[in-house]
Amino acid sequence: MKFVDEAYIDIAAGDGGAGCVSFRHEKYKEFGGPNGGDGGRGGHVFAVADPSLNTLVDYRFARRHEARRGEHGMGSDMFGAAGADITLKMPVGTVLSDSETGEVLFELLQPGEVITIAKGGDGGFGNLRFKSAINRAPRQKTPGWPGEKRSLKLELKVLADVGLLGMPNAGKSTLITAISNARPRIADYPFTTLHPNLGVVRVGPEQSFVVADLPGLIEGAAEGAGLGHLFLRHLQRTRLLLHIVDIAPFDEGVDTVAQAKAIVNELKKYDQALFKKPRWLVLNKLDMVDAEVRAAVVADFVKRYKFKGPVFEISALTREGCEPLIKAIYKHIKSQQLAELPEVDVDPRFVAQEPELPTPGAAA
Repeated sequence: MKFVDEAYIDIAAGDGGAGCVSFRHEKYKEFGGPNGGDGGRGGHVFAVADPSLNTLVDYRFARRHEARRGEHGMGSDMFGAAGADITLKMPVGTVLSDSETGEVLFELLQPGEVITIAKGGDGGFGNLRFKSAINRAPRQKTPGWPGEKRSLKLELKVLADVGLLGMPNAGKSTLITAISNARPRIADYPFTTLHPNLGVVRVGPEQSFVVADLPGLIEGAAEGAGLGHLFLRHLQRTRLLLHIVDIAPFDEGVDTVAQAKAIVNELKKYDQALFKKPRWLVLNKLDMVDAEVRAAVVADFVKRYKFKGPVFEISALTREGCEPLIKAIYKHIKSQQLAELPEVDVDPRFVAQEPELPTPGAAA
């Protein structure tokens, strides 16, 4: 299935049905009175977060979505039926914003979450509503209210705890394959990853986190170079960024420090909030460096890069160093989750009091 993380749609809720003007016509009842019913409400448009979906491709070509209008009111005190609602299934993490103003209107963040994105119009009043002691034969009615209409931009931001970023062919796909259940395409040439891949990393029983592998970034990505800029939005909801660096590039003339700094500059240009996220340095492909000079190569890189955060040395191919990395990531994510929990006021009457110990030497 083609991966699509952006789409534009037009939605229209159903209009309400018009009220009815009608009077009772029965034998021997000359003045039967009004019996025109109200119109039915128009159908609503709902959006539901479906965890089985991971792309917006269904909305790339099906742009128009309309709910049914309500039926008109009828005589004999019969109200019109409500229009049928429609429900649009979208991936978890979809952001719905106004296509003209860019204002964010809704977000689907929880699996199974249902939101009303367009309300159907109420039905109009029939002449039965206008009956009174003074106006016994009303001929008034009202039309149905129009349903809401919107032009929306759908934008998918994947929900992942950890995001992998780095130059093409840095080993991101190999790493997510080594530590998670994801099986992205892997090859010995750059730009093999063409769309985000999600993987669940199992740390222990009921202990896991989600990793997102994005296409490699190149210099100028924030201005549109390469593919990575199309998917930088998927890093905005992550709690931690892993900057994967190829410590042993095929071309010996490549300056790995300059490449690493270029990636950080692209984050800064794209989004300041993304640039300020916690970022760890992961030096990959240590299996391609001789054991005798490995420590010197790593020390030289860290010294020239002047990185002050955590640094991990791994080989995604042989899985060397992956286990300590996984445990450190889980510990960091868990601490962030606990810090985000709201503070709860506890009634002191329900707090267990420590028993007072007798003072040594005091009389019993």
